[in-house]
Amino acid sequence: MLEKALNGSPRYWGWVFLLLAVIGVGFISYLRQFSYGLGITGLSRDVTWGFYIAQFTYLVGVAASAVMLVIPYYLHNYKKFGRIVILGEFLAISAVMMCILFIFVDLGQPMRVMNVMLYPTPNSVMFWDMIVLMGYLTLNLLIGWTTLGAERKEAPPPAWVKPLIYLSIPWAASIHTVTAFLYAGLPGRHLWLTAIMAARFLSSAFAAGPALLILLALIVRKTSRFDPGKEAIQSLAKIVAYAMTINVFFFLLEVFTAFYSNIPDHMYPIKYLFVGLEGHTNLVPWMRTAAVLAFVGLALLIYPNTRKNENILPLALIAVFISTWIDKGMGLVVGGFVPNPFERVVEYTPTAPELLISLGVYAIGFLILTVLYKVAIAVKEETEGVEIPH
Repeated sequence: MLEKALNGSPRYWGWVFLLLAVIGVGFISYLRQFSYGLGITGLSRDVTWGFYIAQFTYLVGVAASAVMLVIPYYLHNYKKFGRIVILGEFLAISAVMMCILFIFVDLGQPMRVMNVMLYPTPNSVMFWDMIVLMGYLTLNLLIGWTTLGAERKEAPPPAWVKPLIYLSIPWAASIHTVTAFLYAGLPGRHLWLTAIMAARFLSSAFAAGPALLILLALIVRKTSRFDPGKEAIQSLAKIVAYAMTINVFFFLLEVFTAFYSNIPDHMYPIKYLFVGLEGHTNLVPWMRTAAVLAFVGLALLIYPNTRKNENILPLALIAVFISTWIDKGMGLVVGGFVPNPFERVVEYTPTAPELLISLGVYAIGFLILTVLYKVAIAVKEETEGVEIPH
């Protein structure tokens, strides 16, 4: 089926070559980092995780969100998701690939990534993070490609796929739960030391991932003859509204716990993020923007008339996506390092090479997504109107 990705309009090939150009710029920047070391980034002794790990953390959630389509479609026979579930599975593949690449570029010596497999340490959370990520990538590849191939033949998928589909449901939750444990298991970082870290991760994932998927579905509708379905999009939009509501509620619980208890170590990171600490305010404009966008997005999604208006819906989804990206990316990761164990504030700002390398990784992810979507849309257009039992 991959041959379908080799046929496309000039606009399609223009997009592909643009992505390749961005990948080239990112690769050149990475060669510089590989030669010089992580000293070209904004990382330091005090802030050892930065923009790369922030993107990894966020994209794990985007990958996990595919389960919000799989559960209704396969467990509850919600047929309206039948046209869009493959888009969610392919988005998960692209997101996991970007997660792996962001870990790769974050390593000063990328060859050391093999040590995780050559010298497995089951007592390490990072070992289990590798297991769940690789497993989830494999599951989505097998499920997505096999079901799409069966649909192309206008036949039901083979019986062995069903157990894998059921396995992918708890596995999706596991990839973000284990990632949350990477943070919640560090007692010296008070912003991360919370029992609801995994719950916060999952709630933000189930808001951000489906929000991005709806935006992609709307783009697919405009650029092809395949329509993912208005009812499916509206159902997903409701999921985004509920998940974002829970995500905001969980964050407010953290704020209440920190400030009502009046424990300075728990208050300082939140103060730094929203009002600044000791005159350091790098992230304050970003976090305030995230807060405003969160409530604007929620208001537009909760009110039925604005949610059903497909001219306004994309604005609400973009607000949710950017808000969660700021909060869960830079806010959560960098905020956890402030103040340092010596009660000093050391700020972090990503450098130009970091940003160019990150753009290169995103371009690789979107290239993978473009190819997969091109194949999926071509098959869907061929089988339009044919209902395949699942």
